[in-house]
Amino acid sequence: MPVDNMYHDGMRRLQDVRETRPLADRLNQVTVRTAFTDEDRAFIQRCPMFFIATADAAGHPDCSYKGGMPGFVRVLDDRTLAIPDYDGNGMYRTWGNVLVNPHIGLLFLDFEQPKRIRVNGTAQVSDTDPLLSECPGAVFMVRVTAAQIFPNCPRYLHKMQMAEPSVYAPRPDYTPPVPAWKTFDVFRDSLPARDRTEGGGK
Repeated sequence: MPVDNMYHDGMRRLQDVRETRPLADRLNQVTVRTAFTDEDRAFIQRCPMFFIATADAAGHPDCSYKGGMPGFVRVLDDRTLAIPDYDGNGMYRTWGNVLVNPHIGLLFLDFEQPKRIRVNGTAQVSDTDPLLSECPGAVFMVRVTAAQIFPNCPRYLHKMQMAEPSVYAPRPDYTPPVPAWKTFDVFRDSLPARDRTEGGGK
């Protein structure tokens, strides 16, 4: 990948302060790729969560956590990810940003066997994607086209183990419980009709 696509002037200025420009260039040469490897695919599809950074049209940032059962993020081909959007708090800060600024950054983590992979690219949100029928609980489907895929040193990842998956994570033949906050009086009159009839507003 051309170095000019990887580092802007602000990054270069700090690299020069710390004398890491040659190292940054070498990392770009040997670790950054534009296609998912088989190892990338296996890693991403076993991750039960990831973090996503987006920005609005003015560049104001937002960062969010997304979780599901392992395999909820699919690697469709060597450059494309499919991410189901599940019911949340209705603010749509992440995917709303994508509608006005498609550039995103994803961070996939494994805390048990410390490892992390970053994926930068662009995203599209759809409510008619054919994959929706294969993803229980999905409201929208987000397809990400990767531009930069690269691992990061995992040395500062604290080693942790998964205790149990969230009871709210959608999965086949399973109905997640209603989150407690949807039963609070302060939200009851603002819930969409589907939540009032499905137990959220009772």
